[in-house]
Amino acid sequence: MLNVLHRKGQLGLRLVISSSKVRKLVADLKNQEMKKLVILGAGTAGCVAAAALARQLKPDLYEITVLDSSYIDGIGVGESVLPSFTAFLHTLGLDEQDFIRQSGASIKLGIQFRDWNGNNDSFFHHLGSLGCELDGFDFFNCWLKARSRGDLTPLQDYAPAAVMAGKQRFDLPGRFPPGSPLTGADHALLLEAGLVCRYLRDYAEQRKVKFIKAHAVRVNLGERGCIESLELNNRESVAGDFFIDCSGSRGLLIGEGLGADYESWKQFLPCDRAVAVQTPAHNVMPPYSVSTAMESGWTWRIPLQKRLSSGYVFSSEHSTDHRAISVLLDSLEGKPVREPHFIPFRNGMRKQLWKKNCIALGLAGGFLEPLESTAFHLAIRGVEHMLELFPNLHEEKREWPTLAAEYDGRMRVDYEEIRDFIILHYCTSRRTDTEFWRRRQSLPVPDSLAARIELFKSRAQLRVADNSLFDESSWFAVLTGMGVIPDSWHPFVDMADFAAIHQAMQVYKTQLCTAVAQLPAYEDFVNGVSTPTVE
Repeated sequence: MLNVLHRKGQLGLRLVISSSKVRKLVADLKNQEMKKLVILGAGTAGCVAAAALARQLKPDLYEITVLDSSYIDGIGVGESVLPSFTAFLHTLGLDEQDFIRQSGASIKLGIQFRDWNGNNDSFFHHLGSLGCELDGFDFFNCWLKARSRGDLTPLQDYAPAAVMAGKQRFDLPGRFPPGSPLTGADHALLLEAGLVCRYLRDYAEQRKVKFIKAHAVRVNLGERGCIESLELNNRESVAGDFFIDCSGSRGLLIGEGLGADYESWKQFLPCDRAVAVQTPAHNVMPPYSVSTAMESGWTWRIPLQKRLSSGYVFSSEHSTDHRAISVLLDSLEGKPVREPHFIPFRNGMRKQLWKKNCIALGLAGGFLEPLESTAFHLAIRGVEHMLELFPNLHEEKREWPTLAAEYDGRMRVDYEEIRDFIILHYCTSRRTDTEFWRRRQSLPVPDSLAARIELFKSRAQLRVADNSLFDESSWFAVLTGMGVIPDSWHPFVDMADFAAIHQAMQVYKTQLCTAVAQLPAYEDFVNGVSTPTVE
């Protein structure tokens, strides 16, 4: 028995109740306090959000429901991601090798860009570090000075991931010995999107996230304009305290429900359509994706374990669908296993990604053509910012304008950084062989990008924030790959013992090649045949 004293005014009332009733009372209080989060959409963005929230939130305090509105088409263009996705797996406590095995993923060490200047050339955008320590002097500036003195060693010969890709060898970074020249190499994954969703969904369901096969047909708003509930096609309704819109490009909650406008970037990025196909996998698949410039856009090739995902991103102003299919099929090395399918898209973002009690992730929030495989990254960044700014759902007024403004500001920085990096590939191209590429020469360039390019040309310097997705080595790889070489280098490099600096560069290049040669063949790693630790 337990005594509970309840006071009302000056009257003391002593109640004696059983411990079982106390437990029931506590349970009832918990139920009253439990807050409900509703995720509309079970595509990649929805499953990323569900898994992250399931990892962070206690199920006895937060109820998470995912509406599997699979009738809404995702963008479906490729399954390539960036290193932020593998970092995301680690934050969930997942084993990367298990994920690769169960999701059919392959390794990505970078992207090979072909014919972007129209002269059958190619360059490689590697993942991870570039160069080595040179007594405190910037490696890229030292490379520029060496180049001016006749050393024409390609920049990518100093990038561990690029050398690994060229030799088709790979091992996980955790297996590199201390002090290895491979330290700093990074990698990402090439994915089967459907299997990724299934994997993350299983993870979320094991942590009491509930998935319902239904889609919203009506959004019910309260007096303050916040979403109170969603009416579903199965004649049921789902109430919530906070909603996450992962419904695809329509933005059923953030756009149609709450009226958040869409900001188009078509003036910078005119490609607005893609056509995709699948072909059988080759015997030996490389550990990187390929982007090849075409007459009205570019094609992608993503080698997975069991198939090859290919597609053509193009401008509908410069190509018909019929012509696009012809261009894509002519670029294939095998016979398609499925009919080509088209995907329209809009480059841009919502002006408000967090409005009232709703956050938009994935296509509902915005999209940028998949030239640098950034869709997964933007979903993950959105979730990260959401968790950092997670609102107090116990507040009576659930609008949180300060948090929403901060969230929108952070996401805009991410979107605009990626926008500028994608535009970089176009605005530095010297192709003029078709109307599409000739028009590229006259399209506007954002002031932020123009200033960055001018600084690089004049002094081999870049303005890159610490938390940027693309660091200096990525910008160096694309700029030099597109033939943009600075006029000079930082004057401090001239104060160095350049003979010693150049010797150190040569030694590093030799050590890097030796270390890569000791790695397992990439095919063996993927097949799980042989993955020894580097000695």
